[in-house]
Amino acid sequence: MGKADFLTPKAIANRIKAKGLQKLRWYCQMCQKQCRDENGFKCHCMSESHQRQLLLASENPNQFLSYFSDEFKTDFLELLRRRFGTKRVHNNIVYNEYISHREHVHMNATQWETLTDFTKWLGREGFCKVDETPKGWYVQYIDRDPETIRRQEELERKKKQDLDDEERSAKFIEEQVRRGREGREPTEEPVFTELQRKSEDEKVAFNLEIAAAGPSKPSTTLGPSALKTTASVKRKESSLSGEFKDKKKKSALDEIIEMEEQKKKSVRSDNWIQENIVVKVVTKKLGEKYYKKKAIIRELQGKYTAVVKMVDSGDKLKLDQSHVETVIPAPGKRVLILNGQYRGTEAILEGINEHKFSATLTLDSGRMKGKTVEGIAYEDFSKLA
Repeated sequence: MGKADFLTPKAIANRIKAKGLQKLRWYCQMCQKQCRDENGFKCHCMSESHQRQLLLASENPNQFLSYFSDEFKTDFLELLRRRFGTKRVHNNIVYNEYISHREHVHMNATQWETLTDFTKWLGREGFCKVDETPKGWYVQYIDRDPETIRRQEELERKKKQDLDDEERSAKFIEEQVRRGREGREPTEEPVFTELQRKSEDEKVAFNLEIAAAGPSKPSTTLGPSALKTTASVKRKESSLSGEFKDKKKKSALDEIIEMEEQKKKSVRSDNWIQENIVVKVVTKKLGEKYYKKKAIIRELQGKYTAVVKMVDSGDKLKLDQSHVETVIPAPGKRVLILNGQYRGTEAILEGINEHKFSATLTLDSGRMKGKTVEGIAYEDFSKLA
């Protein structure tokens, strides 16, 4: 028999069949066969192959039910995680996108009769956060990936460290204020008494006698040299007192400045990726082709995302910061400091301390060029491209 011509009923039926989705009521999950109409489904149910599959299923029905339920649950959660992440979404939206795949596991072959039952089961088992609204049921995936949990714990630890630094700063300022208050002389508060009026009969007398001028004492005359000496002594005393006050003020101010500098040193940034550095791909999600292979960061897209170019193949990939790690070159090579006090400074690798997982670097740019810094952690610098 020849091939059906274009726009003939047979050709149209073949295209509809090849397109994919048909009615769920005419699908046999055991045989994984989709029928186009009720008559075709009836003929399939009376076929010998279908009867053999039913005999196999009748021997251990729970095994097949558990298998199909596990497949449905795994594929549904994988789509929810990959497509929507941890966002809150309507369960029917996820289900419609799931059943758009031609070879998906149908719900009538699982232990759940309706999508609502399956959604409630996900909430009870702790796979998702579910809540019911007038518009229907909503689901939110709970990400239990160890890498994601580690990143969240690291962010919480850094936030706690920042709060501890702020508390230490506040306590230090309170201590300075207390010391300043203790250094002042106590001022006497004025005492107020009640106004007492004298009796009307009592007279008030004013004594306006002028004391008799006694014999005038001989005035001592000072020479010009003595006057100059006295004036210079007064100037020195005033200058010394002023310098002493300035020193007292500067000492407290210097302490606050030093404290702020220490705070800046202790605060570390949670994003370390920079352009033109060599990194190593550490995620296995991209396959063995890129795992443990080196790449060069060409462009940054946000704080935690970068476009890298693989050194071996030249392929360009868009990776997250958690998917790569720093590369330590041989001593004498140039590196870039990615975190800490000297962030963004180029340096030369002098040596590596394997016991402390740190390195000694010599700064090669900036105002402190030529300075040697010890104890820089491996993850705080990387090889320059």
